[in-house]
Amino acid sequence: MSWGLAFRPSAVLAFETTYQAYGLSPLLAGCAASYLVATLTTKNSIMTEKMSRLGIRAPTDYLADPLEQVIVGDIASKPAVTLRTTQTVDSARRWLAVGSEGNKHQGFPIVDPSGHLVGVLTRRDLLDQRIGGGRELREILFRPPKFVYDDCTARQAANHMVNHNIGRLPVVMRGQPTRLIGIVTRSDILSAYRRQFEENEAQRPDIRLPRLSKRVRSFPSRLFR
Repeated sequence: MSWGLAFRPSAVLAFETTYQAYGLSPLLAGCAASYLVATLTTKNSIMTEKMSRLGIRAPTDYLADPLEQVIVGDIASKPAVTLRTTQTVDSARRWLAVGSEGNKHQGFPIVDPSGHLVGVLTRRDLLDQRIGGGRELREILFRPPKFVYDDCTARQAANHMVNHNIGRLPVVMRGQPTRLIGIVTRSDILSAYRRQFEENEAQRPDIRLPRLSKRVRSFPSRLFR
């Protein structure tokens, strides 16, 4: 494909130096032909050939990242199911054992009496038998919360999850970082990716040309006879 890319600036350079317009058409035709041949015979472009030789898989299409088009605030689950800092571990365990709709998640934001986010506890943390049931939830918050702003993209949220090896992120407002407005999980991001992928999936072109008359089809043979 490098030949096709090399000829195009050559055509412009030739016209700028000679100002001979009659030579521009053959040059452009040569560019189009070389680009077509290069596209059909090579897998890589001049920009990705070196990457391919180094064994790096280079993308063949220039496609937008679907997750860059999705805002976290649009896919977050709202409102988030929360637990209070003043609850005891035993009360949280009893709530988990009930099997209600809200306690099926694997992680829960912990908020103080004012509703401000102070941490996140997973189901594993709450069911850990090494933790005494009489302790309050605020006493077993051993790490600061990882969160994401509502105006971030789903790609930023996914990168944040990978960097910290977590499966969910509380969603807060940028202007009020302690105000919890929802939670986003890996499932939410995958669902958003699937929706965007389906919407942006390229459709196979279906162009139907009218059937040429017999007289028109025979024109090339009569032309070169």
